[in-house]
Amino acid sequence: MPHAPDVSRRTVILIGGAGTAAVALAGCAQPGSPDTSSKGTGTPVEIAKLADIPVGGSIAVTLDKKPILLTQPTAGEVVAFSAVCTHQGCIVAPKADEFDCPCHGSRFDATTGEVLGGPAPRPLDKVTVTIDGDSVLAG
Repeated sequence: MPHAPDVSRRTVILIGGAGTAAVALAGCAQPGSPDTSSKGTGTPVEIAKLADIPVGGSIAVTLDKKPILLTQPTAGEVVAFSAVCTHQGCIVAPKADEFDCPCHGSRFDATTGEVLGGPAPRPLDKVTVTIDGDSVLAG
């Protein structure tokens, strides 16, 4: 398994979309869907270890009781998305190289959050994460 570069702290670059993740999370929730914005304490919290996220794979975690999806497209690069489907607010889950919604069949690309199919009207909301040593931090 490839070893992540030894970097003490860096911000993860989010793929695609305009604006910042915080703005996207605060301003893009569909009416009636759960609020996926993080109130944040100003102090990032560890949500996963880099080694817990398979390279080329994804895991589901929580942040402030909200479901988050983490993907490691290449060793040492992590992207994160809200796990709340943009169609009707169901919780999507990692499956191979995509995220699937069990309610109405929407499918999302695991590295970009873009809609691959189904009724979802827009990509999953991005979540800003940072890597500090071997820890993935958010908040």
